[in-house]
Amino acid sequence: MKYRLLERLLVYITLTGIWTTATSQPISLTLTEVTRGIVSPVGMACPDDGTNRMFVHEQGGKIKIIKDGKLLEEPFLNISSKLDGLNIAYSEKGLLGLAFHPDYKNNGRLFVYYSAPYKHPSLDHKSIIAEYHVSKTDMNKAAPEEIVIMEIYQPESNHNGGMLAFGSDMYLYIGTGDGGGGGDQHGTIGNGQNLNTLLGKILRIDVNGRKPYAIPYDNPFVGQENTRAEIWAYGLRNPWRFSFDAPSGKLFCGDVGQNTYEEVNIIEKGGNYGWRIMEGLHCFDPKENCPTNNLIKPIAEYDHGKGISVCGGYVYRGNNNPLLQGHYIFGDWSGKLFILAPQPGGTWKFIIPDVDDSGSNDISGKINAMGQDQNGEIYLLTQKLFGPKSPTGIVYRVSQKK
Repeated sequence: MKYRLLERLLVYITLTGIWTTATSQPISLTLTEVTRGIVSPVGMACPDDGTNRMFVHEQGGKIKIIKDGKLLEEPFLNISSKLDGLNIAYSEKGLLGLAFHPDYKNNGRLFVYYSAPYKHPSLDHKSIIAEYHVSKTDMNKAAPEEIVIMEIYQPESNHNGGMLAFGSDMYLYIGTGDGGGGGDQHGTIGNGQNLNTLLGKILRIDVNGRKPYAIPYDNPFVGQENTRAEIWAYGLRNPWRFSFDAPSGKLFCGDVGQNTYEEVNIIEKGGNYGWRIMEGLHCFDPKENCPTNNLIKPIAEYDHGKGISVCGGYVYRGNNNPLLQGHYIFGDWSGKLFILAPQPGGTWKFIIPDVDDSGSNDISGKINAMGQDQNGEIYLLTQKLFGPKSPTGIVYRVSQKK
């Protein structure tokens, strides 16, 4: 195989403080096209309703349905008129998150995260988490009525996070960026370390009772002064996609780096993941001798020689690719796929897969996001050309090459 160059590259990761190198005989993956013609797909969610439909949300505000491998022409929901303006060349705003309630089959509830305009001299826009319901007459349509659950004010246009997912505890988890700009220059310690802001965090709220939401009693900062009780974990820069692994209950999160390092974390209750003190395993502010005693280290990092912006993925739990079972498959916006293989003692080995016998882990296009269907199979959401309104989106299914 055409892999001699990559065999000479050392790929370092942290395994709870232990460094290792990538395997010299990588796993071979193949990509199978599912559908194309989606406009800048940035996320995917699948309701547990027995229909095996996949819902892909476009950055520009539409949610599309893939049913039996075909893309339905009419959107399930279109909130494009609610969005703040998107720069045609590049934007981190838009419809950034979608999650179906675990009991969607019976209650028809779904939640979205999007960027909305907000006129304020010191703010750029606001992020809205809102609830919708499926139409009572058409399962492939959402009713237009919106219930706003939460508003988060954003000082800059970038680092908006946006991931939504329900845990097995029935609570809604929300990923937020640090407020944007560069280096988290917000206040004396940055938003990531500030427990009195919702920015730079993983949040956890209860949308099953009191309106618009309640705080779970066992959230780690409940009852503490000058602290937002919605916070589940903190010290994040821009968590671009997280996912629960159902068998283990672990929450895996890709956190986008600043200048040099990308990282993958396993999120724990009350955990501090270091930003802006650290970028990956390395001091950021201060540049040297930074305090690290109470920080949780990433399970993996890689430098910008191997990618530029991590995209969190999923632990494979399907039945079609037994050798991938339990492996965490994730990507990078530059168009590269990576794998973390579980090791004895809870550590992870970083693997660079060979994609479609290309001799590298490159795919053709940018990786915006990943998805997982109800059967545990994993998908890539890509686009060929830049921009939030590019109709070059393609969805691929990821498999191990037989």
